[in-house]
Amino acid sequence: MFMKKTLTIVALMLVASATAFAQSKVYVTREITPESLVRIYKALGVPATGRVAVKMSTGEGSNPNYLKPELVKNLVFEVDGTIVECNTAYGNAPADRKDERNTSENHWKVIERHGFTKYFPVDIMDEYDEIRIPVKDQTHIKYDIVGGHIANYDFMIALNHFKGHPMGGYGGALKNLSIGCASQNGKAYIHSAGKMEKLDMSKLWTPEFIGNQDGFLESMAAAAQAVVNYFNRKQGIIYISVMNNMSIDCDCVDHPEPVKLEDYGILASTDPVALDQACIDIINQQKVTAKNDPTDLLKRIDKQHGIHTIEHAAKLGLGSRHYTLISIDN
Repeated sequence: MFMKKTLTIVALMLVASATAFAQSKVYVTREITPESLVRIYKALGVPATGRVAVKMSTGEGSNPNYLKPELVKNLVFEVDGTIVECNTAYGNAPADRKDERNTSENHWKVIERHGFTKYFPVDIMDEYDEIRIPVKDQTHIKYDIVGGHIANYDFMIALNHFKGHPMGGYGGALKNLSIGCASQNGKAYIHSAGKMEKLDMSKLWTPEFIGNQDGFLESMAAAAQAVVNYFNRKQGIIYISVMNNMSIDCDCVDHPEPVKLEDYGILASTDPVALDQACIDIINQQKVTAKNDPTDLLKRIDKQHGIHTIEHAAKLGLGSRHYTLISIDN
């Protein structure tokens, strides 16, 4: 009897160990085309069903680096999707300025000017309302405040543009899920690590708003998990990241720093943690050449402790930092 119990305990330990170091699959293609976006989506083997939200950034007014509608159109058509966005939580632009997306009126002007309405239905999810969805990790935020129209969708494709970010260090799947799906108030709540539940423009960029960097990063991870859980209770969610036009600045920056990295490819996974980790690892493995220099982006990520978002998301059980990279080329 003792031997049987011992063997059972050992077996359970081995299962736990294997689970802890499970290898998530991350698919990759070095080809960045409308056709390759569809191919990598199909490689995941998870069909988008029901009412499909394609969450991506349509780019700040004068930012040239956002994912272009001509690149993503085949994928959006394939899934009969709607491009979804939320308004930003920064800027003091006058009502007639077209370069910022901090009001729905201005945001629609940018979306149209960037060519998205030419091809797709587009939805600013917090144009009229917001809702609160539950978070598992309440260390900083007690709920996630997202655009109210999120309730209109059954399935989400997080279509991410991987690049740097002034505050988060980098922008990828986790940021697109958290800050990207948050309403204006939700963005303030995450950025302030739970101190500011309602956007107060007079306190923007004050210590109350940006005083706890790791708290902000951990809040992003918690909010990302909230969105993932929300769609997993419906029909599902998948993640695709395009590694092109990789400035150290986000698509939310009106005049980003010049791009110093060559385009790499497209990655996709059912695990957002593994996907972001794979993108970071690819940047770390880049060699410095006259046309390809990852130095500034790596410094930005390190300065803002960007990897901590991935660390915390993995700690919360949102995904694994261990992955297998699978090429779909040839």
